[in-house]
Amino acid sequence: MKQYLFTIILTATVTLVMTWAVWQLSLRFKLYPGIRERDVHTTPTPRLGGIAIVFGIAAAIAVSAANPFFSIMWVPPQTMWAILAAVLLIAVIGVIDDLWDLDWMIKLGAQFLAAGIITVGGGLQILALPLGDMIIFSSWLSIAVTMFAIVVVMNAVNFIDGLDGLVAGVCLIANGVFFAYSYILTRDTGASSYFNLASFLAAVMIGACIGFLPLNWSPAKLFMGDSGALVLGLLMATSAIALTGQMSSTAMNPEEFGRSQLLGAFIPILLPLVVVILPLLDFGLAVFRRMRAGKSPFSPDRKHLHHRMLDLGHRDRDAVLIFYSWTAVISLAVLLMYVGSREDWPGQYLPGVAFGVIGIAACLVVTLLPTRRAPSAPTESAPALENR
Repeated sequence: MKQYLFTIILTATVTLVMTWAVWQLSLRFKLYPGIRERDVHTTPTPRLGGIAIVFGIAAAIAVSAANPFFSIMWVPPQTMWAILAAVLLIAVIGVIDDLWDLDWMIKLGAQFLAAGIITVGGGLQILALPLGDMIIFSSWLSIAVTMFAIVVVMNAVNFIDGLDGLVAGVCLIANGVFFAYSYILTRDTGASSYFNLASFLAAVMIGACIGFLPLNWSPAKLFMGDSGALVLGLLMATSAIALTGQMSSTAMNPEEFGRSQLLGAFIPILLPLVVVILPLLDFGLAVFRRMRAGKSPFSPDRKHLHHRMLDLGHRDRDAVLIFYSWTAVISLAVLLMYVGSREDWPGQYLPGVAFGVIGIAACLVVTLLPTRRAPSAPTESAPALENR
C-alpha cells in the first residue's frame, strides 16, 4: 500500500506543478479559445490542462519501470509501452482539438487507433464475462468488443466535461472506489502480489485528479480539455479491462460462488461500469438525442446532464457537488455489497443495499430542490441562464 501511496503523491505533485506551468504559459501566449454558445463559463479560459495530467501520468509510469515493487507490470513490457503510446496519441489529438477544433471523424479515428494500440499491441482484451462460464472465443470478437468499450468510456468521460471540477472530481471518486475494489479483489483471489496494473492505473488517476483540481475548482483557472478528459477515460477503461483480464473464468463463475454469492460473480463487470454510470448515462442520452434529430452523435449541444442541472436552478458549484454525491453513493453501495459478501457481514448485501437506498433518496432530494431562485428577466448585468 505504501508504494501506491507514493505513486499517488508523485503523480499529484508532478501534475500540480505542470498545471500551474501550463496555466501560466497559456495566459502568456493567449492559448485559449473564445466563449462558445454551449459554454457555462463567461471568461476565456485555457483548455490545455490535459498536458499537465499527461505529464503526471508519464512520470508515474517512468518511475514504476525502475521500481521493483511494480516489476510485475513490466513483464512483458509491451503492455506498459502500449498504454503510454495510446495516452500520448490521445493527448496530442486532444491538444490539437482544444486549439483548433478537429473534425469529429478524425478524433473518433484516433480514439479507435489508441484503443487498438492497447488491445492489440498491449494484449489487454476482454476475454471472459461473468455469465456462467461464458468466454469470448474469437480473438477478433474480443478485440472488437474491447476497442469499442474503450472508445465508449473515453467519450462518456469527455461528454460530462462542462463544469468547473466536474470530470476531475468524478474521476477522483470513481477511481478511489475502483482502487479499493481492485486491491481487495486481488487479495481475495490469492494473488502472490497485491501490485497489479489495474490498481496502479487507478492510483495514477487519483494522483492526477488531486493535482489538477486546485486550479480547476470553481472558478476554474484552467480546463483539462479533450486532452485530459479523453486520457482519463482511456485509462479508466484500460484499468477495468486489466482487472477483468486477471480473473479466470472459474473465479467469475456463479456456480463456484454459490447462489448467496451471485452478485460477487457479477461485480468484476458491474463495479467498473457503476463507477462511470453517470458519464455513460449522459453519453447514451446524448447519442440518442442527436441521432433522433438527424445529427452527428458527436455534434455539441447544451442538453447534457450538467446543463439540465443548471436549468433546474442549481448553481455551478452545487451541481458539481451533486454529481459527486451521485457517483460516491452508487459506487460505494456496490463496493459495500461486495465487501459484505466476501467478509461474511451480517446480512451480506443488505448494508450496501441500505446505504444505496438511503443515499439515492438523499441525492434525489438535493437534485430536485434548486439551490437558487429562478432567475428574473435577463438584464445586461445578469444574462439569462440559457445564454451562458
